[in-house]
Amino acid sequence: MEERKKRKYGPSTVATLKVARIGEMGAFLDAETGNTSDDILLHKTQQTTPVAVGDEVTVFLYLDPKRRLTASMRVPRMKEGQIARLKVINTSRDGAFLDVGAERGIFMPYAGMRGRPQVGEVVWAKLYTDKSGRLAVTMEVEDEMRRASQPATNVRVGDEVTGAIYNYTDSGAFLFSNERYIVFIDNKEMKTRPRVGEIVTARVTYVRPDGRLNASLREVKEKALLTDSQRILELLESRNGRMPYSDESSPEVIRDKFQISKAAFKRALGHLLREGRVIEKDGWTYLKEK
Repeated sequence: MEERKKRKYGPSTVATLKVARIGEMGAFLDAETGNTSDDILLHKTQQTTPVAVGDEVTVFLYLDPKRRLTASMRVPRMKEGQIARLKVINTSRDGAFLDVGAERGIFMPYAGMRGRPQVGEVVWAKLYTDKSGRLAVTMEVEDEMRRASQPATNVRVGDEVTGAIYNYTDSGAFLFSNERYIVFIDNKEMKTRPRVGEIVTARVTYVRPDGRLNASLREVKEKALLTDSQRILELLESRNGRMPYSDESSPEVIRDKFQISKAAFKRALGHLLREGRVIEKDGWTYLKEK
């Protein structure tokens, strides 16, 4: 008796298989093991176009709820090595699943994450084949971003750029703009840290010789001064016109209470003092009575 061949196809893969027969549930694809019981079902609902015996069909293979290898003609919209903005459709203790347009989400292992993406978020990711031969995705896309980017031209300091955060380093965040510019945002230029994948608009602060950009998520000083001053006034009003914060408060306390630096706080407080809207006394700040 001819020895049965070992299965050569597995889940989370794309394969081109021949239609061996047609049944009530759909088409059965030849798994090439020499045993018809191994034929893979391509259910009627998973067919995007009609198929006939002898047709060669490109399909995405996955495990159904009963752990049976099943086929779908809904294959990934992207090729291996490509990057795209992909939606997170599920998370687990070991990673997450991203929507690449196939019948099932593609797994992204914990090691391939940038930050901790949540269901519904959209992130930059790359499709690849892992060591077991299965399709997988990763958010490690720095090399691909460099190759896909273009130098910033006709961009001036003060211009705005919009795009998605795709990575963080110890120094700051990297953004890939709609124009395909790579933009660096230093930690000190962010009041809060946007999530990886989040779309933000940043103000260009420097155009580098290599065509990359440095940018800031902070307001320009003149506008920030008014915003920070308003924040101080709102806190004072919520505390009946008095607060235990002043020039003498520590940078840590100021950051915690106002989400701004001590220097920005002093500028805003000085502005309010000069306008005669507040007074300071014994480490406290008071709204000046009208």
